[in-house]
Amino acid sequence: MANEEINEDYPVEIHEYLSAFENSIGAVDDMLKTMMSVSRNELLQKLDPLEQAKVDLVSAYTLNSMFWVYLATQGVNPKEHPVKQELERIRVYMNRVKEITDKKKAGKLDKGAVSRFIKSALWEPKSKNAPKVANKGKSKN
Repeated sequence: MANEEINEDYPVEIHEYLSAFENSIGAVDDMLKTMMSVSRNELLQKLDPLEQAKVDLVSAYTLNSMFWVYLATQGVNPKEHPVKQELERIRVYMNRVKEITDKKKAGKLDKGAVSRFIKSALWEPKSKNAPKVANKGKSKN
């Protein structure tokens, strides 16, 4: 949609929203062209399985989101369409991948080192039966 086609009777905000929408559509188009320029197999060969899952989930989520917008522009309520359940299903998998990624990033706990650290940090009072150590190098003469 060119800016010349916009009705001048609309408030300035509408023009700003339409311009932002047009820019967003252009950015999505550029990203899709970039993704489509490389074969899926070629792209996925360079990634580990977790990264492959992320690419597939983002792609599925993006396409379903675009379909959601399309439905809304056609006067169909997307909240009552099966695309809503599909987006929720994809979100569940995205959260699962995020959990796996977070677990990989989490540090490993060395229980032995923690135990030694705590023991050395805790103060223990001397027992009454413990022999007293004489001052080294000092005499009371």
